[in-house]
Amino acid sequence: MASIYSTNGETDQVLVEEKFSVRIFTLNRPKQLNALSFEMVSRLLELFITCREDSTVKLLILKGKGRAFCAGGDVAAVVRDITKGNWRSGASYFRKEFTLNYVMATYSKLQVSILNGIVMGGGAGASVHGRFRVATENSLFSMPETALGLFPDVGSSYYLSRIPGFFGEYVGLTGARLDGAEMLACGLATHFVRSERLSLLEEALCKADSSDPAVISSTISQFSHVPQLKKSSVYYRLNIINKCFSRRTIEDIIGSLEIENNGKDEWFTSTIQTLRKASPTSLKISLRSIREGRLQGVGKCLVREFRMVSHVVRGEISKDFVEGCRAILLDKDRNPKWNPAKIEDVSEEMVDRYFSKLDEDDWEDLELPVRSNLTAHAIAKL
Repeated sequence: MASIYSTNGETDQVLVEEKFSVRIFTLNRPKQLNALSFEMVSRLLELFITCREDSTVKLLILKGKGRAFCAGGDVAAVVRDITKGNWRSGASYFRKEFTLNYVMATYSKLQVSILNGIVMGGGAGASVHGRFRVATENSLFSMPETALGLFPDVGSSYYLSRIPGFFGEYVGLTGARLDGAEMLACGLATHFVRSERLSLLEEALCKADSSDPAVISSTISQFSHVPQLKKSSVYYRLNIINKCFSRRTIEDIIGSLEIENNGKDEWFTSTIQTLRKASPTSLKISLRSIREGRLQGVGKCLVREFRMVSHVVRGEISKDFVEGCRAILLDKDRNPKWNPAKIEDVSEEMVDRYFSKLDEDDWEDLELPVRSNLTAHAIAKL
């Protein structure tokens, strides 16, 4: 087991191993829960492109060191740049991250992501777009962006809009936490393997020496099972979630939850409270983004999301992202002062602006890399 690339201070954030025809990439910032730094995103993009051109590589395995797969993008670094007046640097981070998401989504080789631990935000973007996603009893999935004044990005308007019913709207708007069994049930994970069997799975995948999806799937299946959902699982509430979260507006969704709430069910109360605590602007742009994602391929979703996130980091329409990160990640007083403060004060005209091209000199939309040798699986996403 040898590292195939020289390492230094930057590339040590992603460890690389070569085993037969398999390349194993390990996210290596355990103290930061493997939050994706600009260096990590750049390194992963470089590695994926290099392996794509290497005919000896048949399979990529992506995993995280420590108790997280990846807790998301390093938004604290982005906010530091914004507060120094350098929002373009933050936008550059997202440009590179979204390019990586697109490369993963349209990759011509197989990616197996081992989601043993926390999978949030950018961590979902680095895994859900790949062909195989293995959850465990330690998996914890969440898209917590609306509490930070952001929106579910990294192509999530594509994949959240394609999980059953309106569960994606629920997960994206509330930041609800899902365990491994729930991830498997809704399709965010393709397999469930107990953590003590992961090393055996990895060994079997390396020995399989195959680029055939059927072979890789059956190899993972030898170690996997379908876990029982907990009695308290929110997935059992899919019917009521579909009824409430299919509504046209955020106001209608909250109103529907309030009507359905009989006062005895804590889930309704906490869901309503979560929505009311989130950034009103974030809720409105998130709902529209997921709804538009239902009708778009992954590339169009990422191009649109890049426009949106560029407006977010520029902070001209609203500064909720900086305020949300201050309240949740930096000062940790958990008391953000949103502006606008009320959902009804976020106008349609404000929402429209997030979806428009930036009116900036020399500004360019996200340009997706030209793809070739696409698999049928990748073509279906376009």
